[in-house]
Amino acid sequence: MRTKITYLLFTFLISLPALSQNESPAKQFWNNLQAHCGKAYQGTLALPEEDEDFGGKKLVMHVRSCSDTEIKIPFFVGEDRSRTWILTYENDRIALKHDHRHEDGTEDAINFYGGITSNSGKVGVQIFSADADTQRMIPGAATNVWWITIDATTFTYNLRRLDTERVFKVVMNLTKPIDAPEAPWGWEGE
Repeated sequence: MRTKITYLLFTFLISLPALSQNESPAKQFWNNLQAHCGKAYQGTLALPEEDEDFGGKKLVMHVRSCSDTEIKIPFFVGEDRSRTWILTYENDRIALKHDHRHEDGTEDAINFYGGITSNSGKVGVQIFSADADTQRMIPGAATNVWWITIDATTFTYNLRRLDTERVFKVVMNLTKPIDAPEAPWGWEGE
């Protein structure tokens, strides 16, 4: 009996690495992103090449808050602390929402737009098409597609509005963490 229990325990222990390798691409992506929780990074605007709202400004993301089902990433543009990317994980899908706040912490009229992945994606990339709420809230964004990539050195946030020239991409350098910034607008008490 003891030999059988020892054998079962041994078999279980050697299967643990295989279990983590069998995680879905969405779960592996999630875990890779969570490994950056608490860290902040600076980046650059890649597209469009010239943009008066983002160009030439310090771009910072802070993986500020993580749980098993939610990751909140404030994204600062210069002194503007109005934006937070909120990712949620449920049923092997990841949703992306955009939380926009005014300096006094109140919600912007256009808030919590985004989309959800249609499948488990890939370990290094998750794609979010505009959801029905976004289409109602921002009719012009009905063809928005966002995607986030992550690897050992970079995190990118991307937007493409299909059938238009609208494109946006920021690249964050994950090799050089920076000091965590102050709280985004509306989060001062958290």
